[in-house]
Amino acid sequence: MKEIEILVPVLDSKEKVLSSLKQFEATGSKHTLDIYFFDPKRPDLAPDAKGRLMQAFRLRKKEEQALLAYKVDHFETDGEWLYSDEYETGVGDFDTVFKIIQLLGFEVLVTVDNTKHTFLTEKYEIVLEEVSDLGLFLEIESMNTPENVDVEKIRKEIRKFIEALGVKIGTESNAGKPELLLKKKNNKQ
Repeated sequence: MKEIEILVPVLDSKEKVLSSLKQFEATGSKHTLDIYFFDPKRPDLAPDAKGRLMQAFRLRKKEEQALLAYKVDHFETDGEWLYSDEYETGVGDFDTVFKIIQLLGFEVLVTVDNTKHTFLTEKYEIVLEEVSDLGLFLEIESMNTPENVDVEKIRKEIRKFIEALGVKIGTESNAGKPELLLKKKNNKQ
């Protein structure tokens, strides 16, 4: 599935953003733990020289559900992220799958721990995320995106949608939360 989304840091309070989002269908708030892995023998799962993940292998714990995903990112020629091909499936017990991944030789690259407040429109999934060690983010994802869509057109529509929300935001991240956490960790060292 083609994943087209925009992630922006939120500069307003959580309460103000939630108030702005109450006009949409709320699907609830959930704690999510995303563990990204790398294989020391495969450089394609490690960050590149710019700190980007071109491909990612993730185990997600979302309440009682465990999901395994592999993502392949696509970038414009100038290096700006466009979209990801994401392959995700539900798996059994989170702890057992985590142990299997470790026994296969994978190591934890970064862990994203957050609470997601999710809302829906006919076109978008809107998620206000409280990310541990990073802050508050707004992620808008195009839903049910066909493979042959004009990605940049969809991204422009998402940007207009965000502007219409009237929420104070920072500069578009052009990176996922794993990359942002890795950059923050590397800046501390």
